Amino acid sequence: MRTINYGDDPSQYGELSVPAPESGRRAGLAIIIHGGYWRSRYGAELGRPLAADLAAHGVTSWNLEYRRAGNGGGWPETFEDVAAGIDILCDLEVDLYKVVIVGHSAGGHLATWAAGRAKLPAGVPGAEPRLLPDAVVSQSGLLDLGTARQLGLSDGAVLNFLGGHPDDPRYHWADPIQQVPVPAKIWAVYGEADDTVPAQLSKDYLAAARAAGGDAELVAVPGDHFALIDPTTVAWRSCRELVLRELL
Repeated sequence: MRTINYGDDPSQYGELSVPAPESGRRAGLAIIIHGGYWRSRYGAELGRPLAADLAAHGVTSWNLEYRRAGNGGGWPETFEDVAAGIDILCDLEVDLYKVVIVGHSAGGHLATWAAGRAKLPAGVPGAEPRLLPDAVVSQSGLLDLGTARQLGLSDGAVLNFLGGHPDDPRYHWADPIQQVPVPAKIWAVYGEADDTVPAQLSKDYLAAARAAGGDAELVAVPGDHFALIDPTTVAWRSCRELVLRELL
């Protein structure tokens, strides 16, 4: 694993994991974006087991860290970081034949948001992307910020993260469900026993994406919220299979 900084802040880095040649290395790359309701007490350590598992299956990965609420993140910093942390891959010696982003929870939000960056107006954080994903595997992603805010999920995490007032344009630009359709295949995966992020957020996104002509699929897997990022579970293996399918 190689750590590469894309900015001067301690949280502006990614971890590049390249599989051994004997693993049957696949073309392309997976970007991992961890969750934690955008709060600073959760970090890139959540993505490392997934990176190791993907490497064992021949997949190069980029485990992306970013500033979060509580350590300089929020609007616009988190979005600037995710955009910069993805775009820097264009300057590295990595295979970008195909790119799949795997995002869990808040990371699923950021991954799906990143797929729609080309639709953002000039000057908005994340606009004018250099690199867009071919597919996103959203793992119980917060794909509908309006509903998440109305439900007050995780003690008002959306308001804590974005600040300002819900009428501010940032609430539109930051919300994946407001950016459909996107030019990427979206796999909206959710845990059947997930009581942390309601499955309805994935289901509502799917309906909106399809209504707009987007390419999206809903996938239910066994287990709770954290089964999705546990390499020993059926839930994660299902997510891994989606990554491998997209990198064929």
